[in-house]
Amino acid sequence: MSSRTEFAWNGASAAARTEAVLARMDGDPAAASIFTKLLPSLARQQAQAAAQISSTLAGALVSVKALFDVEGEVTTSAAKVLADNAPAEQDAPCIARLRQAGAVFTGLTNMSEFAYSGIGLNPHYGTPANPAYPGCAPGGSTSGGAVAVALDLCDIAIGSDTGGSLRIPAAFSGITGFKPTQKSVPMDGGNPLSDTLDSFGPMAKSVAACEIAWQVMAGRPTESCAPQIGRLIVPENFGLEDLDPVVAAGFSALKEHLRTAGFEIAERRIEAIELHKQIAAWHLTAVESRAHYEDFFQNRAGDFDPRVHARMARADEISAVTYRQTLNRHQEFVRAFSVELGPDLLLLPTVPVLPPLLEDLKDDDAFSRLNLLALRNPSLANSADGCSVAIPFRHDGFVLSAMLTGAGGMDVPLLAAAKAVEAAASF
Repeated sequence: MSSRTEFAWNGASAAARTEAVLARMDGDPAAASIFTKLLPSLARQQAQAAAQISSTLAGALVSVKALFDVEGEVTTSAAKVLADNAPAEQDAPCIARLRQAGAVFTGLTNMSEFAYSGIGLNPHYGTPANPAYPGCAPGGSTSGGAVAVALDLCDIAIGSDTGGSLRIPAAFSGITGFKPTQKSVPMDGGNPLSDTLDSFGPMAKSVAACEIAWQVMAGRPTESCAPQIGRLIVPENFGLEDLDPVVAAGFSALKEHLRTAGFEIAERRIEAIELHKQIAAWHLTAVESRAHYEDFFQNRAGDFDPRVHARMARADEISAVTYRQTLNRHQEFVRAFSVELGPDLLLLPTVPVLPPLLEDLKDDDAFSRLNLLALRNPSLANSADGCSVAIPFRHDGFVLSAMLTGAGGMDVPLLAAAKAVEAAASF
């Protein structure tokens, strides 16, 4: 079993740590944009119970993205149209496992409406302030969760990832984000964006904390894997175009540093990625989101984030045959990627750009361009039904992020390699 001494939390200190965090958030205007709702009564109750729970996770302060069912709370997905829904009658299965393991739920975190953006803006609940890059976007869609972790308002943030929604905000805020293989964590009890591409996972300040949270969410034994230096591949035909000069310089320095630390890094073409380039992922997100929220889309358009409504509207451009063809290409790519990559892992910049200034995102065209660019690299893992982790590092004073990506089911080897990269990335 993993030792609890490697983490900041334990059951004995849960009550005191909970009160300290609740005191920080009480009356803080910034908390209103980080959380859609604080859960002080529940957190105090769970903190008292944590001392009696024998679990590696007991006492961990955990925030929950507003798209997960939490018993007694309305599951809003930070969307105005869902705010009047009835409270959830029970926890989502992965949330119930966290509760049983002694997690302390501090609040429901803000997000891009319906999780439909990689930038993290929300016109209804506000936009969390980026703690690493003031005045810039926090990244989405799990924006509030990333900021809460970065500001030590929780130990672990639970979120979703459809095209990078755990890893983009982690990269923008300087923390770790883990997108597991979709089937490893039950998808019940979470409001979907895309049934095909969604995954549920954690963010934290270390790979080890993400690992324990994922294991609990997945119903796996909480066994910590040892760091493992594996073989990494930088794909020559994907993810390296249009890099911000700061990102490019940092990634180049990281590669050389990892080689010096003993990593084998190959730079070569991955043929399967050419199949990925033929997949219009927006077909899946537009059609599948409309399938879930069609009544609201048709009858309450004025209550939507206009940019989200516009992306959902694109489903009208797609025929049933085209949608099925896109699914077929997706399935073909999943198989080809797994066969070609095997046990190896891809190494890429998590995002090609630094967090954009909020001022620059007021223009719709600029927003769309930067949103697509932010999603480009991380969305590969969703398209491949793979697993992926964003790991922070610093270069020349900038907070940057590198991403490891593996085929589906490679979660444990991925986490082992991520621990090794994490240890070596401090330079």
